Amino acid sequence: MTQDKPPADTAPAYDRARLLAWMAEHGVAQTTHDHPAVFRVEEGLELKAAMAGAHTKNLFLKDKKGRLWLISARQDTVIDLKRAPKAMGSDRLSFGNETLLWETLGLTPGSVTALGLINDGQRRVTFVLDKALWEAEIVNFHPLTNTATTALAQADFRRFLSLIGREPIVVDFDQLGAEGV
Repeated sequence: MTQDKPPADTAPAYDRARLLAWMAEHGVAQTTHDHPAVFRVEEGLELKAAMAGAHTKNLFLKDKKGRLWLISARQDTVIDLKRAPKAMGSDRLSFGNETLLWETLGLTPGSVTALGLINDGQRRVTFVLDKALWEAEIVNFHPLTNTATTALAQADFRRFLSLIGREPIVVDFDQLGAEGV
């Protein structure tokens, strides 16, 4: 499987090379590992086993009022899209389409990542972070492409978010999933 081509002719402000250069310029330490393209969490389990830290799954969503959401959670976290809206302060959620994903975050399906927030200059996307990631020592995200994984110490990930002016809504998805069980 190859990475899909972007649905629009306009390029995002940041691609992998510019993102990593920006991080270096701003003192955000990271380690990036190249690997074959990974489109789903299950596909990358072997690759990730050799990399330290919490690995992620990322969901690009839209609510019924048209608000856009990016949820980043540990790869093994269950996200109940029926319970999540209340915890996040949103309405009923559905997956955002490829065009919106490209327009707001400069990403294609399979490459969704919190690092794409660097391309959301208009702040159209609300960022929701799993509490397990907020507390992890090292977090791993795609660097705007699904052919690599970028590892960040928690302090560097928080520095990245601060530098781009983003503060996540932190949700304990494990606790949310346990309610009523």
